[in-house]
Amino acid sequence: MIKILIVDDEKPICDLIDLNLSSAGYHCDAVQDGLKAIEKIEQETYDLILLDIMLPGADGYDVMEYIRPLGVPVIFITAKHEVKDRVKGLKLGADDYLVKPFDVVELVARVEAVLRRYNKTEQRLTAGDVTVDVEARRVTKAGRPVELTNKEFGLLVLFIRNKNVALFRETLYEKVWEEEYYGDSRTLDLHVQRLRRKLGWENSLVAVYKVGYRLELA
Repeated sequence: MIKILIVDDEKPICDLIDLNLSSAGYHCDAVQDGLKAIEKIEQETYDLILLDIMLPGADGYDVMEYIRPLGVPVIFITAKHEVKDRVKGLKLGADDYLVKPFDVVELVARVEAVLRRYNKTEQRLTAGDVTVDVEARRVTKAGRPVELTNKEFGLLVLFIRNKNVALFRETLYEKVWEEEYYGDSRTLDLHVQRLRRKLGWENSLVAVYKVGYRLELA
């Protein structure tokens, strides 16, 4: 399983990130102090580190200096939004830079993008009795194969990686169809209906009023 270290001095933000990334199938640890982050990195091996800049103990730039020789990908997550701050973070070796407040769907997408760049993506996803082999583009339900179109497969992966998160219609359409959303949701709705029917998710893949859809799974 992909292991991610979250380093942020605000525990509610750590908890929010942990909740969403854990729902997407990642294993997360979290610390709120720069020195504790370094201790954790010495003790464990991580596939990705999400790093705040303004930290007690040692700031994010200092922690980044420690991480850089290890070759572990890093995404800075910070309230520091000026261009000079972004440039400094990227020059230190960060792979991406996300400014607070952020959308959790965007966070998950950026995490996936960086992991893909390092060939560290999770290739096997599960949701209840549904299993997805991302690389082989193979889906099974209770061990039996399920045939999906390319768009249905794209929606399924997005829903599983954002379990229990309400996804906007715009987000779903633009990520799967890779086109700008103009407000006509009939195509998306038809694909979601077919996905529900094929996977028996009539009660799990729910519509969220004025938002879009959410995959509700324990």
